Amino acid sequence: MIWNEEFETLPREALEALQLKRLRATVERVYATVPFYKKKFDEMGIKPSHIKTLKDLQILPFTVKNDLRDNYPFGLFSVPMEQVVRVHASSGTTGKNIVVGYTKRDIDTWAELIARTLSCAGVHRGDIVHNAYGYGLFTGGLGLHYGAEKIGASVIPISGGNTKRQIIIMQDFGPTVITCTPSYALHLAEVAEEMGINPGKDFKLRVGCFGAEPWSETMRQQIEKKYNIDAIDIFGLSEVIGPGVSSECLEAKSGLHVFEDHFIPEIIDPDTGKTLPYGEKGELVFTSITKEAFPVIRYRSRDISVLYPEICKCGRTFVRMQRVTGRSDDMLIIRGVNVFPSQIESVLMQIEGVEPHYQLIVDREGNLDTLEVQVEVNEKVFSDEVKQLERLEKRIEKDIKELFGVTCKCSLVEPKSIQRSEGKAKRVIDKRKI
Repeated sequence: MIWNEEFETLPREALEALQLKRLRATVERVYATVPFYKKKFDEMGIKPSHIKTLKDLQILPFTVKNDLRDNYPFGLFSVPMEQVVRVHASSGTTGKNIVVGYTKRDIDTWAELIARTLSCAGVHRGDIVHNAYGYGLFTGGLGLHYGAEKIGASVIPISGGNTKRQIIIMQDFGPTVITCTPSYALHLAEVAEEMGINPGKDFKLRVGCFGAEPWSETMRQQIEKKYNIDAIDIFGLSEVIGPGVSSECLEAKSGLHVFEDHFIPEIIDPDTGKTLPYGEKGELVFTSITKEAFPVIRYRSRDISVLYPEICKCGRTFVRMQRVTGRSDDMLIIRGVNVFPSQIESVLMQIEGVEPHYQLIVDREGNLDTLEVQVEVNEKVFSDEVKQLERLEKRIEKDIKELFGVTCKCSLVEPKSIQRSEGKAKRVIDKRKI
C-alpha cells in the first residue's frame, strides 16, 4: 500500500530534478541564515551558485555530531524561535543534548513521512496503533503518533515502560499494530507469556514497526513467530527528522526505501570521506532538502549500510538502504538510547576517588539490552566499608540515569584490575549477539 503514489513512484529523472531544485533552495537558505554553514562554505570557497547538478553535492562540507554540540542549543536553526513550534533532543557525545527544531510545516512533513512509513507496513484507517516508543524529548513517540493520526488510525499513546499494564491494554483495547524497539517487543512477549498470555493468539496484532536500535533477521523471525505478525524495519535519526527517513515495505521486506524527495542519501568511505557507488558498503550520509527549522547538509550518521538503486516490486522508485549493520564510531544504542563512552567518562571523572580506567559491558538478558559500568577506584576508596562502596555505585547509576536516560549497573573494582592497552583503550565490550 502506497500512501503518496505521486511522489513515491516518481520516475528517476523527475525525482532528481525535484531533488536538485530543493537542494539548491536549502543551500541558499542555510548560507543566508545559519552562520555556521556560511563560515564553512566561505572557508572552502563555496557559494550556493556552485550547486548546478546533484553531483555538486559532493563539494559541500560534511556536518558531524560535534558541530551540533558546538552550536548547542539553537545555533543551527535556520528560522527565528517564534517560528519553531516543537523542540526535540537526543544524546550528544558529551552531557549536552543534540537539539533539533521543527516549524509547523516541518511537523506536517514529518507526519507525511510517518504516514508513508506506516503505509509501507500496510497500516490503514481503522487500525489501532499501540505506540510504545518513548514520548517526550525522544523523537520516536510523537513522530509515530502524528503519522498514525494522519492515516486515520486510532492511536494508543502508551509510551515505554509499565510492561504489565501495556499487556493488559493490548488485551483489552485490541490494537492491530505495535510500534516500539524490537528488543522491547520481545520483552513484552516474554512478560505476557509469564502472565499466561499467548501473544500470537490472545492479541489482535497484525503488524509491527520496529526501529531505533540494531536488530537482526533472526530477531525479526523471533518477533514474527511469537506474535504471529509481520515485523517491519523502520529507520530514522533525530538529527535528520526522527523516524520517517526510510522504511521496509510489507511486499518485499528487502531493504528500506529512503524517502528521497525529502532526503538525499549518500554512502561514503568513513576513513576518506569519498562518495562510494551504489552497492558498496560504507557510512550513510543524509542531506535534508525540505526541513525549514533545522536543515542539515551532508550529515554523517556513522551508520554503516549499502544503497541499492533497483526498483522494488512494491512499485516505489526510491533507492533502498540495507539494514544498518554497525557504526563507524563508538556510539552504543541501549534500548533505543544513544550512549557514548565519553558521556559515561564525563560523569565518572567528576567523582572523587574514581580512577580514569573503566569499561562498559553491554549484554542482552532475555530480550533486553543491559549496560554494566565497571570502574576502578583508588586504594583508599576500595578499602572503605561495603556500604560506602554501595552508596558510591548507586550515585554513579543515578547520575548516568538522570543525565543520559539510560539505566546501568555500576560495579566498582579494585585498582589496576581493568586491563591496560598500549594503544587505544578498549572501553566497550559488547557481548550481544545481534
